[in-house]
Amino acid sequence: MSKILIVEDEPDLAQLIGDYLQAADYQSHIITRGDEVEPWLRNNSADLILLDLMLPGKSGLDICKDIRSHSELPQIPIIMVTAKVEEIDRLLGLELGADDYVCKPCSPREIVARVKAVLRRMQSTPQVQRGGVELNEDSQQVTIKGQTAELTTIEFCLFKLLYDEPGKIFSRQFIMDNIYSDYRVVSDRTVDSHVKKLRKKLQDLSPDTEIIHSVYGAGYKYELH
Repeated sequence: MSKILIVEDEPDLAQLIGDYLQAADYQSHIITRGDEVEPWLRNNSADLILLDLMLPGKSGLDICKDIRSHSELPQIPIIMVTAKVEEIDRLLGLELGADDYVCKPCSPREIVARVKAVLRRMQSTPQVQRGGVELNEDSQQVTIKGQTAELTTIEFCLFKLLYDEPGKIFSRQFIMDNIYSDYRVVSDRTVDSHVKKLRKKLQDLSPDTEIIHSVYGAGYKYELH
């Protein structure tokens, strides 16, 4: 049974979400302060974090950023919960590495649906290899020449979209339509930011190989080598 960490400073809302998750056969644990999250993760396990943006002690943005930048913390999927639509580009696209988001006000049913969707993406087909590049969907890892890097859920979905059809050019709009929960509140620069971070991870594995190519005015493609 998957365990969901709920980080929410409104106790009634947190309990309501926990009740809906339990009805959907998930376990849950509630934390109400941001500065308690990382200490808890060092001593406990969870399969996904529902992380509110505005928290006492430490903000959800800072928590997400620190989890993604500290190798000693588990790199589990994070769904951000926010009432600030203007923050969505930062949540998904810039330097933070959130895997999905839910905008308040939202129903507990929608949150459960998002949890199921993210966990389902992580538990799909295991590994595929083409042209010396191997993707493992169970671990969301990419391996090139024996070197492996972990990707966030959004990065993995983006790379797999390109990887599954080598040479095909995907427009930014098509990418937004197919990998984001609500493409209407993300922008072209969100996609560009993900591509930039993804390229950095791939170049760290194979410095002399360009794997994701920009096609001026058209979009991006994956090129076999």
